[in-house]
Amino acid sequence: MKYEKPDFKLRTSYYQELWSLDDNVVFLNHGSYGACPKAVLRMQQSLRSQLEQDPVNFFGRQWEPLLDNARSKLAAFINADVQDLVFVPNATTGVNSVLRSLTFSPDDEILTTNHEYNACRNALNFIASRTGARVVVAKIPFPLESPEQIIAAVLEKVSAKTRLALLDHITSQTGVIFPMQQLVKELQARGVETLIDGAHAPGMISLNMQEIGATYYSGNCHKWLSAPKGAAFLYVQRDKQPEIHPLTISHGANSPRTDKSRFQLEFDWTGTDDPTGYMCVPEAIAFMSSLLPGGWLELMQRNHQLVLQARQLLCKELEVQPPCPEEMIGSMAVVPIPVSLENCSHVWLHDELFDQFGIQVQVVPWQESPGMLIRISAQIYNTLEQYQYLATALKNLYR
Repeated sequence: MKYEKPDFKLRTSYYQELWSLDDNVVFLNHGSYGACPKAVLRMQQSLRSQLEQDPVNFFGRQWEPLLDNARSKLAAFINADVQDLVFVPNATTGVNSVLRSLTFSPDDEILTTNHEYNACRNALNFIASRTGARVVVAKIPFPLESPEQIIAAVLEKVSAKTRLALLDHITSQTGVIFPMQQLVKELQARGVETLIDGAHAPGMISLNMQEIGATYYSGNCHKWLSAPKGAAFLYVQRDKQPEIHPLTISHGANSPRTDKSRFQLEFDWTGTDDPTGYMCVPEAIAFMSSLLPGGWLELMQRNHQLVLQARQLLCKELEVQPPCPEEMIGSMAVVPIPVSLENCSHVWLHDELFDQFGIQVQVVPWQESPGMLIRISAQIYNTLEQYQYLATALKNLYR
């Protein structure tokens, strides 16, 4: 028997009307793929229409100024020098571009953590299998009590052979914000370059590339920035740019132009694709900033406070403890699954929540106790009542 769903109209935020989200779904998983507002999608459609009206003119005359404008607006948003940025389809592509460009030997170690995103860990394994380099994993405990535990666990695994550290800025599995500025500083002091997977960071927390100081940083614009899918960036320190190349080598590799760096010439054009996602990044930044009087800072704080309230509500209802301090999460948080549901698969639980209750939420398998985590996201279109409904659904499943 299906649980009787409440009246969704009573629980839908006004802001949800600005998105194309299904009114019959309680969407608590903005973190996985983001969700693009209607206004930004309209701009993308307009750009696509321009492209198809005369593709030769668009790519020959309009494409580069539009791309440069988007790069300039993004650079200002994340406090980076515009010369240090290129667009890539997603953060995983950015990470792969760096790893595939660098040269490793059997004497090298590449450091990561047990919280690393699976796709990027696979990229590390691929590089290690090709080069003989060794992947070293720093085991960060979870639940966590403080950021210092992360720093200590990472630094403990640094050796004289450590060449590069690949770290999540905000972990996908556990929603934890790593103390990135401190980590980068400590690793640099030990002669270790840093490649940061910042997939969730842009738009969730304030970003300052110059303060973070990472050697390489890749972040998505389609998640919390709410740009169209297929929009992300790769930041590379100026002195390292000659070493880094896109996964697809194209015309930029031997372009005679001298008005741009080889780094940007190569990444900007890797063959014919749809560049309109990149070109909509300024619209996404402006649109999301317009939603609240305090702009982006107020939006980030509002989402942070909502996810804290939601986590507290769920932990109380499910009789579990919060797995990390409040200051270590942004707009995503995880809640341990009650013991009575630990023997269920994460796929089963996700599908039951969606099929029976109309709830779209991430269920994360975890390698240690607790064996599964519910990861909730908080975007401006979410309401506290939606998380209460999630708690009710979970309690119905494990009765």
